[in-house]
Amino acid sequence: MGFPSNGSSDKPLKFLIYGKTGWIGGLLGKLCESQGIEYIYGSGRLEDRNSLISDLESVKPTHVFNAAGVTGRPNVDWCESHKVETIRTNVVGTLTLADVCRDKGLILINYATGCIFEYDQNHPLGSGIGFKEEDIPNFMGSFYSKTKAMVEDLLKNYENVCTLRVRMPISSDLTNPRNFITKIAKYDKVVDIPNSMTILDELLPISLEMAKRNLTGIWNFTNPGVVSHNEILQMYKDYIEPNFTWKNFTLEEQAKVIVAARSNNEMDGGKLKKEFPELLSIKESLIRYVFKPNQKTPVA
Repeated sequence: MGFPSNGSSDKPLKFLIYGKTGWIGGLLGKLCESQGIEYIYGSGRLEDRNSLISDLESVKPTHVFNAAGVTGRPNVDWCESHKVETIRTNVVGTLTLADVCRDKGLILINYATGCIFEYDQNHPLGSGIGFKEEDIPNFMGSFYSKTKAMVEDLLKNYENVCTLRVRMPISSDLTNPRNFITKIAKYDKVVDIPNSMTILDELLPISLEMAKRNLTGIWNFTNPGVVSHNEILQMYKDYIEPNFTWKNFTLEEQAKVIVAARSNNEMDGGKLKKEFPELLSIKESLIRYVFKPNQKTPVA
């Protein structure tokens, strides 16, 4: 399932990355450095077609990565009151970049979201039945998710795009405010629901490999299986902070303190696991890539 892009020739890899100031974009640059891959951060704005064309013509990349996008600060509630800004980047900008890349015969690795689904009668909580890549999004509880579902559907028409559905990203850097663990460890109360999540330390290198293989289409970009918020916080307590405590509250109680609803779901990881058999389950990956490297206390 590849695309005959410019990256399929024998010339050395050269990646053009959008999202320099973002979390994932910054990590991509470090990964390229560690692997000896030449890379350049794009200077054009996604919604400005001419600036993107200028980037592509001057850089002449073999592949393009899009880690730019609006998620809202401090969270997705921001998007509810900044809808035009959200559309401009998440929809117009992403589509423009995909279109320009297609004209140039380039694959676009697009870091998207899996927060476009929620548990339903066909995918019940705790059933182990996850949403597959071909499933139609069923969560429209936030404007952010609406824009992401919209652009994913449109991008299906671009045979040069590799869409990676990231969920609740986690990394070994527990100081990063965007890290899901860092977020919930600071909350007064958390809901306790199993979710599929993305361990960036393991999966971002895989995304570079996907580019090398010229893979396209939609991919659930999460570790196989689910983990609950309480399970993560218990690991945090066991490995990092033995005196750590937390409190739970219900979805109904949570709804009273947030503007937009939150997505909770399990993603089917079979497609990615088949392509990369070495991929660890979510709990195994959490321990290997996040908690053991940060371990401060012996675990019984």
